[in-house]
Amino acid sequence: GSAVDSDAPPVYLRPETAQGIFVNFLNVQKSARMKIPFGIAQIGKAFRNEIVARQFIFRMREFEQMEMQFFVRPGTEGQWYDTWKATRRRFHEALGLPPSKLRFHDHDKLAHYAKAAVDIEYEFPFGFKEMEGIHSRGDFDLTQHQNLSRKKQQYFDNDIDETTGKPYGNYVPYVVETSVGADRLFLATLCEAFQEETITEGEGEEQTTKTRTLLKLHPAVAPIKAAIFPLVRKDGMPEKAQQIFDDLRFDFRLVIEDKDAIGKRYTRQDLIGTPFCIVVDGQTLEDDTVTVRDRDTRAQVRMPISALRAYIGEAVSFKTVFAKL
Repeated sequence: GSAVDSDAPPVYLRPETAQGIFVNFLNVQKSARMKIPFGIAQIGKAFRNEIVARQFIFRMREFEQMEMQFFVRPGTEGQWYDTWKATRRRFHEALGLPPSKLRFHDHDKLAHYAKAAVDIEYEFPFGFKEMEGIHSRGDFDLTQHQNLSRKKQQYFDNDIDETTGKPYGNYVPYVVETSVGADRLFLATLCEAFQEETITEGEGEEQTTKTRTLLKLHPAVAPIKAAIFPLVRKDGMPEKAQQIFDDLRFDFRLVIEDKDAIGKRYTRQDLIGTPFCIVVDGQTLEDDTVTVRDRDTRAQVRMPISALRAYIGEAVSFKTVFAKL
């Protein structure tokens, strides 16, 4: 018979990823020799019994969740809660979400275990909606696990308490949680990156306007970092483009495009958010320089092929994101 008709016990799908972190708290702490405060982060599938799944990938029954449980000394949870509120908001801003479209929404009603809770909301095309939750969970989760497993979840803190002059000793850590839906973050990033610009070309009576569509992704999260265009499919240009591709392929995800006019190739790469287009032309064969075109400004600069790795690498590095945190 079917699985539904069998006598097997029911299978429950996890509503969040946090449980796996809590049951492995001591394992991670001891094996990694971590001192409080520290966090354990995880990304994985979570499941909700949504009656109506709607708004594209905003609300689904199966989704990807990124969570962090940050373990702190009791009494410091308020400070760390405020710290992570600010840090997580800066993270979204660093990825390109404008401050004007982000806001905090404090919970009026708290869960029984929560000391404080706030959502970071983003203004989607269908209104402000939750994208991430930040919660001060106290010691509820580890204490529950300790009581039911009968295994102590205490941490020995040998730092000196200035008020007593003695080590803080054993305690069950408090937890500040950050939980973001990866699918919602992905959707917000796409909503913000999709742009249409009006471009004016020519002068006087020959002046024309057209609409340019592009995906203005932060270069660090763009799926393809650069496209290489041989200007024509002859005279050694395709072979030179292949050499550049082979030299950079282990550093960045690249593509080579040699079909259609150069303008159409630019348009295709703009639509998928590629930050840079590298054009190999006749001058390249003479002096090993190429033209690099920027997606956002459409500005073109001439540079040596040897400078490409550093030029692209600096722009697409996540250092540019994390430096803002």
